[in-house]
Amino acid sequence: MDQAVVFGAGNIGRSFVGAIFAKNGLKVMFVDADANLVNNLTSRKGYRILIKRNNQADEVVQVSNIDAIHSSQTDRIIELLGDCRICATSVGQAALPKVVPVIAEGIKRRELLSHRPLDVIIAENIRSGADYFRKILAENGCNGYRTGLVETSIGKMVPIMTKEDLADDPLALHAEEYNTLILDKQGFKNDVPDFPEIKAVQNIAAWVDRKLFIHNLGHAASAYLGFQFSPDKKLIADILENEGIRHKVRSTMKESAAALVREYPEDFTVKDMDDHIDDLILRFRNRALGDTVFRVGRDLPRKLNRDDRIIGAAGLCIKHGLPFEDILDVFAAAVTFTAPDQNGKPFERDVEFVRKLKSDGLKKTLTEMCSLNSEEDSKLLEAIERRMNPSRDT
Repeated sequence: MDQAVVFGAGNIGRSFVGAIFAKNGLKVMFVDADANLVNNLTSRKGYRILIKRNNQADEVVQVSNIDAIHSSQTDRIIELLGDCRICATSVGQAALPKVVPVIAEGIKRRELLSHRPLDVIIAENIRSGADYFRKILAENGCNGYRTGLVETSIGKMVPIMTKEDLADDPLALHAEEYNTLILDKQGFKNDVPDFPEIKAVQNIAAWVDRKLFIHNLGHAASAYLGFQFSPDKKLIADILENEGIRHKVRSTMKESAAALVREYPEDFTVKDMDDHIDDLILRFRNRALGDTVFRVGRDLPRKLNRDDRIIGAAGLCIKHGLPFEDILDVFAAAVTFTAPDQNGKPFERDVEFVRKLKSDGLKKTLTEMCSLNSEEDSKLLEAIERRMNPSRDT
């Protein structure tokens, strides 16, 4: 019962969720498909997190009392789930259809052995994560079982490690100082863990949308506007040294913030949002973190989806009759994004998106790749088309 099972030993799994569990006395068992990573974790039983701050020496946090197991060892994983205190996933939405059925078998084992519910912290950047899990669990025979499905708002920034950093220590991670895990108080079946890093909120939907439509939107705006105007700059912090871009990013976030205050008047105020935006821009400007334009902007098909940070924020503005011109400018910058990684290669899905936009045209791309294909999307489609083709205005 003093063990946490964490699916995904990547950046967020190790630097955030797993580290919080370990710091608060739980033994952490990571489950991952990367055999080399699993072997390293199994051998060392720990790893380092280097907290990066501007103009300060790194703070080294040693995470101990951990172990790892390969995701192919399903029988052993199911045994662990049958007796652990808590479970978390941080694998990305694409991997969840493989992970959730294993969790379902673990839930069945718990029912058989003790009838104790399992709380699953969904540390994924997806909206309505509990509904997504619930559907897959039901498909795998767990309909009606008492299971805590705890959605989160993941706000910690963890950059891609360079080859040089990994050569020095393949398990080390760089991360910012921010370390608050916002999660759904209503999702738990057991008591909420009394950990100082946890902030349990009543209306998690509001906080998930705040993360997506303020943090993710502002971050993406920095990358796309930055690449458009300064394609030679590699770091988000360097982009935001430009006062004009910084102002544009802030005004983009404020457009979305106004819609969020309308959507969630009991959860947020204008001052809450202004303070949050100022704090985020300060965090984005953390040069010591080394966060790149490539990492923040890559994967256009996902980040330009109708429910994601840019088009989703624009849709929320339309819902409340509010302006979103700056958000549209960010979209216009995004569709030309092909920033390269440290090896000089752009993300393959970004190249494909830009190519399809040129070959298929705007409307077909918006319909097929951005999922703007329902009747309720018509106003948004028209607004994007007007922004991208201003000559259409009469």
